[in-house]
Amino acid sequence: MNDSGQPEGPAAETPEPSPAATTAWGSDAIAACLRELDLPYLALNPGASFRGLHDSLVNFLGNARPQMLLCLHEESAVSIAQGYAKASGRMMGVVLHSNVGLMHATMAIFNAWCDRVPMLILGATGPVDAAKRRPWIDWIHTVADQGALIRDYVKWDDQPGSIPSALDALVRVAQLARAAPTAPTYVNLDAALQEAPLAAMPRMPDVSRFAPPAPARPDDAALVDAVERLRGARRPVILMGRVSRSAAGWRERVELATRVRARVITDLKLAAAFPTDHPLHVAPPGAFLAPEAIAALRDADLVLALDWVDLAGTLAQAWDGAVPVAVINVSADAQLHRGWSKDHFGPSPADVYLPCEPDAVVPLLVRALAEGGVAAGAAPGPSAAEHGAPAQGSAPPRDADALTLATLAATFNAATRDVDVCITRVPLGWHGSYRDFRHPLDYIGLEGGGGVGAGPGITVGASLALAGSGRLPVAILGDGDFLMGVTALWTAVHYRLPCLLVVANNRSFYNDELHQERVARARGRPVANKWIGQRIDDPDIDLAAMARAQGARGFGPVTSAAALREALDEGLRAVAAGEAVVIDARVARGAPASPAPARR
Repeated sequence: MNDSGQPEGPAAETPEPSPAATTAWGSDAIAACLRELDLPYLALNPGASFRGLHDSLVNFLGNARPQMLLCLHEESAVSIAQGYAKASGRMMGVVLHSNVGLMHATMAIFNAWCDRVPMLILGATGPVDAAKRRPWIDWIHTVADQGALIRDYVKWDDQPGSIPSALDALVRVAQLARAAPTAPTYVNLDAALQEAPLAAMPRMPDVSRFAPPAPARPDDAALVDAVERLRGARRPVILMGRVSRSAAGWRERVELATRVRARVITDLKLAAAFPTDHPLHVAPPGAFLAPEAIAALRDADLVLALDWVDLAGTLAQAWDGAVPVAVINVSADAQLHRGWSKDHFGPSPADVYLPCEPDAVVPLLVRALAEGGVAAGAAPGPSAAEHGAPAQGSAPPRDADALTLATLAATFNAATRDVDVCITRVPLGWHGSYRDFRHPLDYIGLEGGGGVGAGPGITVGASLALAGSGRLPVAILGDGDFLMGVTALWTAVHYRLPCLLVVANNRSFYNDELHQERVARARGRPVANKWIGQRIDDPDIDLAAMARAQGARGFGPVTSAAALREALDEGLRAVAAGEAVVIDARVARGAPASPAPARR
């Protein structure tokens, strides 16, 4: 434990010492290279295709640097690595068993791809040499081109044919995964290659010479153009998109907005990028633009987009047709764009295009603007109070006997008034006014690709990254997300990774009820049938029991604000003591709540 009372890191499973080695194996060299790459952890679900590597990690490296994290499902393994990267900015590794493990993991890999997080994924296949395959099982676990299963949503993949080429591949994928724009990479290892004896251990690459490149600088002329446009703008708007968790970067973005008096819009799909209670922040963040945000864009004379997700679609919410204002687009994302997935979105106009990371550009803009005057700019946007929100730490409404998301949010805000938390997930019905974000780790965004089931794993990965920080990871997630990813909890309990999952449990895939309602109305059919094939009841599912079955603390079901507050108080104490906790909060079914019940 550290001074804050938080665990320093995951519990380790320490192997018995191995005798002095007389023979080196292919997988020993691969494991040694992973250590050189400074991978802290490898999340995995075991499989025979990488039994050689597994042995090397345990008996050659001693299960340290990297430490293995056992998961009950491959999708959880990838989600844990995603959560770790989201909270820390660092890359960790994943190991997947042959074609079947990779197929289990594909949804989570797509989430990580769309979320643009760095990740080194190791796969394995039965022996490529057919003469070395065991009967039956090695045949069905060997495919001609395993990387093809995910090639369109990883940054690079390889299937090396020798140990020297495997070391080269590992160095390359580690470098590429961490180079902007970051994304997962994949190396598939032949089982026979892992288990082949080596005459001698190969020399390890000097990984310091294969570091990712320094952030790209913008073209000088384009930077001057951007500065002059910002300097002359009277009503600029900044779209704060994908940015780092750096506290320095956060301060620089605030300084930029303040210097040019730009109104600021943030996105609930993405991690916190700007203080949402700042006077220049004009609207609650959401997956789509709030009316106040649309109004700010329509009133703007300049838009600065900092790696904003779906810039074209966002501008189209404000203007039907040509965008009538100047646009400065700061994003390196086009380097990943390809035709298979449409996560590149529509083509967006840009009068100045800086193909760089925002964290590399914003300090340059601030410095240049400081050297000369700027226009007076727009008046500040509405404050938190003008969004209609009560003050921080407000108690829930007295008449809120039944839980709604609004009541849940107000109760959670009151319970965490003096607690540093990192929100790792919010449910689809969450309104951006429910809670303010004042630090880059207050909220780390959604899962990226819209794949349900990522919330628990991402939360466990964030806990791994936050160990020793004094900040508690908390997911507020839907029951569908929890049920699909619930086995990630076992990994949290096993490795003593504290976290809190508050399940906003409406016993339905309610977002799809709303879709069925829209279709029924459009077709003149009974809206009353929208629940069929959506409701999760008869039998009811005891979510708290599912948590307890894996060794976590389980509370609930709770059905009132008072009972929720009691569960939160006890649950937060348990998380602070190092436990994993689940609270089953039974929320009313209904349309997404109206904005602004309470803020923190």
